[in-house]
Amino acid sequence: MPPSFSLFDFCCWLVVFLISMSAHEAAHAFTAKCLGDPTAYLGGQVTLDPIPHIRREPIGMLVLPIVSYLTAGWMIGWASAPYNPAWAAQYPRRAAVMAIAGPAANFLISLTCWIGLKLGLAAGLFVPGDTGLFSETVISVQSGLPHLAAVLLSLGFSLNLLLGVFNLIPLPPLDGSALPLLFLGGGAVLAYQRMRGGLSLLGLIVAWQIFPRIYRPIWLWMESTLR
Repeated sequence: MPPSFSLFDFCCWLVVFLISMSAHEAAHAFTAKCLGDPTAYLGGQVTLDPIPHIRREPIGMLVLPIVSYLTAGWMIGWASAPYNPAWAAQYPRRAAVMAIAGPAANFLISLTCWIGLKLGLAAGLFVPGDTGLFSETVISVQSGLPHLAAVLLSLGFSLNLLLGVFNLIPLPPLDGSALPLLFLGGGAVLAYQRMRGGLSLLGLIVAWQIFPRIYRPIWLWMESTLR
């Protein structure tokens, strides 16, 4: 355990992480149901309650986030929502919309938290943070509830921006790899779907390598709007 371990910081991270991941998967599940695939809905995934998502992916939703926080001071993990592959093959554009719904949910949470941060800054409750920590995008000038709000809003803004951007990278198995399905037609769809399945591991490795170059300028620009 890191010498700077804070139970308060850990609990805030865990709450925001679980809500963010649950919202991502619930958006997938709800969109799929609306577009004709009730698989995830019937599996109880259309919910912000983290419990069904933890039951489906206990390692990605709970074990790895806790271990990564205790060793690195931040949380990483994964989750998933089931879908009907036959439905996705028959309706590739609908499947693409379903895939994009997850990152869209993260961007919506990030935007909501950004508005909260801006309001707090305008009211004089927060000041811009300069530590580079996700939990200190802003810092409260008061203790108590304003401090809790500053940490939760900072984490909600930063973590969901990261999740949204990372998952939109157009490489399998990330959600962004479904974007071409919105434009492809005919036999190209089947060929692309086969390629996506065969390049998942390679795509994840490449995405992890190029992500900092994509994310850093976005993060710096968004952070500048809070100064």
